[in-house]
Amino acid sequence: MNTTTDFTSNFWNIYICVIVIVSIIAVFWLLLSQSKSTVKKGEEVKTVGHVWDEDLEEYNNPLPRWWMIMFLLTLVFSVGYLIVYPGMGDYKGYFKWTSHNQYEGEVAEANKAYKSQYDKYLQTDVKMLATDPQAMKTAQNLYNTYCMQCHGADARGSRGFPNLTDSDWLWGGEPEQIHESIRDGRMGIMAAWGEQLTSDQIEDAANYVLSLSGKPHNTTSAMRGNDVFHNPPANCATCHGADGKGILTQGPNLTDNIWLWGSSKKAIIDTITNGHENEMPAWGEFLDESKVHLLTAYVWGLSNNTKKEATK
Repeated sequence: MNTTTDFTSNFWNIYICVIVIVSIIAVFWLLLSQSKSTVKKGEEVKTVGHVWDEDLEEYNNPLPRWWMIMFLLTLVFSVGYLIVYPGMGDYKGYFKWTSHNQYEGEVAEANKAYKSQYDKYLQTDVKMLATDPQAMKTAQNLYNTYCMQCHGADARGSRGFPNLTDSDWLWGGEPEQIHESIRDGRMGIMAAWGEQLTSDQIEDAANYVLSLSGKPHNTTSAMRGNDVFHNPPANCATCHGADGKGILTQGPNLTDNIWLWGSSKKAIIDTITNGHENEMPAWGEFLDESKVHLLTAYVWGLSNNTKKEATK
């Protein structure tokens, strides 16, 4: 939280401070008011009038001394906390503590502690590094922290998120290409053709795409779809290739059984009609080169059976 820009008026700073101070004073007053005994020596203690379970009553005795002391210590602690740490409007506290600064400090300490190990990984070839069990254990921790949310715990992806364990790569599966994908990110766009094509043309194109991968389809419709696929205004071959086998960095292979958005006729029609946009974030702005290098080795190893090779 950036407290210097959170408030556009000083009113809110004053408002928060007043609430905090009044609350502490009110609780302190309540504590004092309950610490005095209203029963004189030798006088019988009366009940407050509350009755539970027909015969259980509450006597009007003062609070226990030990409880009062603990409550008072809590109030003292809260005042000390508000002096040391932020909590009073935009007052930053004596130590100027922020969660961001604490995070940066912990990261710096961790980087210092493990720098030599990461430097060693950085100097090792990606393919060789992928066979190092200790390095891959560290890499898996990085993967679980930064990549698992999209690609899954088993790296097999899900609808809209690619599988990292197969050999299908839109942006290339060589170490250099994977490294670039992780470091710089990627933006994939499938154009929406719903406004340029009629519903019949879209259905014909979908049947043609189904025929490319050997899936059940309407043959007559697919023949018409061949024209939609290869000629304007759609001309799908521009990105997917004349044979539908895809073009690196342009469009995926449509002749295999790997589908990012689904292989049913309905899913394909939806893709052609509405298009899709996918973004792989650029981790180079967040992770240093050694971590990107280590993740590259891990991802490359997922699709190259390095674990099996290492045991041969």
